[in-house]
Amino acid sequence: MSNQWKLKGKIVSGVKQGAFFTQLDWFQKQCQEKLGYTPYPGTLNLEISAEHIPEIELIEQKSEIEFIPPDSRFCSGRAYAVDIQGIRAAIIMPAKEVRVHGKNIVEVISEVKLKDALGADDGDSVELTVDIA
Repeated sequence: MSNQWKLKGKIVSGVKQGAFFTQLDWFQKQCQEKLGYTPYPGTLNLEISAEHIPEIELIEQKSEIEFIPPDSRFCSGRAYAVDIQGIRAAIIMPAKEVRVHGKNIVEVISEVKLKDALGADDGDSVELTVDIA
């Protein structure tokens, strides 16, 4: 039986590292293989309310999608497929030792530029739908 969660988040500015990472050849290839699409350059950063941090931690534990770099210059990461207001997406979780955000910020990728597709900007709230098996 599947359990579905709705997580609301506020769009916030990031540190601009997502665009670099999402354009790496090995990452794009693994996204295509594991998620079924090549990601748009960059991530959408969502500030999740503190009450939902336990859900984010559980999502990380349940994530079965792993990104493995071809060499040690890059970090590994994990992903969890989600839906963001009807758009196929994934929460991306870099290895803990290289994370630049606190626990309440999640990074989301998609094959489209999410801000444009959602008609949203920094400060706007959006909702993620997460299927937890």
